[in-house]
Amino acid sequence: MSIVVLYCIVSFIVLCRWRKVCGNHKLKFNLASGAFLIVYLLTARPAAAQQPDTVQRLDEVTISTQRTPSTLRTAAPTQVMEAEQMERLGAMQLSDAVKQMAGVTLKDYGGVGGIKTVSARGLGSQFSAVTIDGVPVDDSQNGQVDLGRYTLGNAAYVSFSQGQEQSQLLSARAYAAGNVLNMETAEPIFYPGERIKMKAGIEGGSFGLLSPTLLWQQRWNKRLKTSLYANYLRSDGDYPFTLYYTASHNDSSSVERRKHSAVWMATVDGNLFYTLGKGNTLTAKVHYLRGEHELPGPVSFYSQAVSGQSSTEEMAFAQARWRMERERWKAQVLGKLRFSNDTYNDTTYGRDIYNYYRQKEAYLGTGFSRQINSWLDVNLSADGDVSHLESNQQKRSEVTRQRLVAVTALHSRTETAIGRVDLDAHILLTTVRDRVNDLDTMPTYRRLSPYVAAMLSLGEGTTLRAFYKQTFRAPNFSELYFFQIMPRSLNPEQAHQVNLGVSHAGNFQKSALDIQYSVTIDAYYNRVADKIVARPTSNMYYWSMQNLGRVDIHGIDATAHAQVAAVTFQLNYSYQHAVDLTSEDSKTYQHQIVYTPRHSGGATVRWENPWVNLGMSAMVVGERYNGPQNNDLTLMPAYCDMGISVDRKFDLRFGTLGVRAQVQNLLNTQYEVILSYPMMGRNWKIALTYEF
Repeated sequence: MSIVVLYCIVSFIVLCRWRKVCGNHKLKFNLASGAFLIVYLLTARPAAAQQPDTVQRLDEVTISTQRTPSTLRTAAPTQVMEAEQMERLGAMQLSDAVKQMAGVTLKDYGGVGGIKTVSARGLGSQFSAVTIDGVPVDDSQNGQVDLGRYTLGNAAYVSFSQGQEQSQLLSARAYAAGNVLNMETAEPIFYPGERIKMKAGIEGGSFGLLSPTLLWQQRWNKRLKTSLYANYLRSDGDYPFTLYYTASHNDSSSVERRKHSAVWMATVDGNLFYTLGKGNTLTAKVHYLRGEHELPGPVSFYSQAVSGQSSTEEMAFAQARWRMERERWKAQVLGKLRFSNDTYNDTTYGRDIYNYYRQKEAYLGTGFSRQINSWLDVNLSADGDVSHLESNQQKRSEVTRQRLVAVTALHSRTETAIGRVDLDAHILLTTVRDRVNDLDTMPTYRRLSPYVAAMLSLGEGTTLRAFYKQTFRAPNFSELYFFQIMPRSLNPEQAHQVNLGVSHAGNFQKSALDIQYSVTIDAYYNRVADKIVARPTSNMYYWSMQNLGRVDIHGIDATAHAQVAAVTFQLNYSYQHAVDLTSEDSKTYQHQIVYTPRHSGGATVRWENPWVNLGMSAMVVGERYNGPQNNDLTLMPAYCDMGISVDRKFDLRFGTLGVRAQVQNLLNTQYEVILSYPMMGRNWKIALTYEF
């Protein structure tokens, strides 16, 4: 009996210690699992002493997680931000995650509802492909995807790859882009015995910000899992800002308040994950968004004109991905149907302007990868996309436009016998054809684009990488047909990308000090020919489009990550020398291109501890110019946007409560990303989440 009592005491001590360890490492612990452990500890040894050893077969349990793209052993620079990191930063929209990455320039028109587009390494936003679960997101009207329309509450990770992501199964559209931004949906993970997981949250903050969310995940059987995510976001957007009366910001100024900038947006996102068999999976997504934005308009030097502009957005799409993986080959089929209806209203100064833009899209993509032998893989991808746009933009008469895009890519990957050198290459054929009011229009764009890449492993976590890629982009509908039916005579923009970089990962140990770290440095050269620019004609309402010479971009991207005990450091830095080399006689010759800073960077520091986790972030953007000529009148000052956050999770009886508070733009810096569109100063957010 004394042995049993002693065993009970030891079991209780072990249980308490185990719970403490689980709490520190955020492992799942609830009443049922604790009770099971107590019964096991109290009965296992006495039973073993009375009965002979027996063999029992337990049911197989598989717990998996989604694999993220490699950021070190890859021929093309790739950056990844996982869900936990995005939650720590308080990132709500896709644009919040992207702006923390090296080499990325985010154009933000201010506030929660302002349009947000991304460009990388001076190429322009049209060269960036945005994908969700590998399926392209498109906008045939102007070729730019508003990243503010997509929330991160159900994302597993966000990745950004210069050149292209290194994967055996990529869509042909991803091969064709200059760089790829992908948001991957989180697949539900269930522990044994779990069938339903729920996560409810609410976030509020300055200037009327309110955003409740709900995530419902369910496992129906061993093969089928679903998730449903719903989010509502609203903000008054009436934040104060400093209005400077001269471009130098050194003379008189006044404090004004942003007007007519309220926004609301509702999102529903449903996902299905079905395992058809070993290596055979089907994922599907249904997404619906509806919102309304008041457009405050630009701020002039001496006044803030009252705007009567507003827009409404409605978008729905359904997509699916069927993937098959065998020992020697892999294949996938992608499909998507999308509908959007955007309207624009302007009643400023008694005007009565109403424009609508209705888009329909059908997309089908296939990919096949075959391992020829131990050192050679061959991949073939083909995409077809039909986009249809209806608009009353042409003198209030309805015009329909249709674009057919066909892309085919043949890709091969070679790995040497010693496993130290990887070679990648592909050839890409793109065909773009337009129809207006059911009539063929000219020209038809057709281009062949090559890509070659090499990666050399030097051992001890060090990798050298290099690639060359040629891409082109056809003019979008706005550039070709803005206020006219027949297309303008425009050549596609052509870009040549060259990258040379090194990555290294390792750890440093001395006594009790253990530092894990990784570093990447990439130098690049981009050249853009036949760049399309827009210029006003007789007034600001009618514009002309034309091709303009050549732009050269030289730059460096660097990232660093370090883990020292419970403290995590992340740094990134970018240098861009992007100049106009069209003509030596031009006043803009060798001038930095518009809105491209030469220096930019960011840093985050996080300390996790048993009491309250602390985090701090900083984003620094150097001087840049808002016009093609670089002078004092077009110079925009540098700025630093700092933030601080605290968070803590509490294990409750039936779930986990998370609390996070943060202050953004801690120094109350007054700055503009786009001229005359002031950004928010100091603001705060408080978020509560409950998982059960």
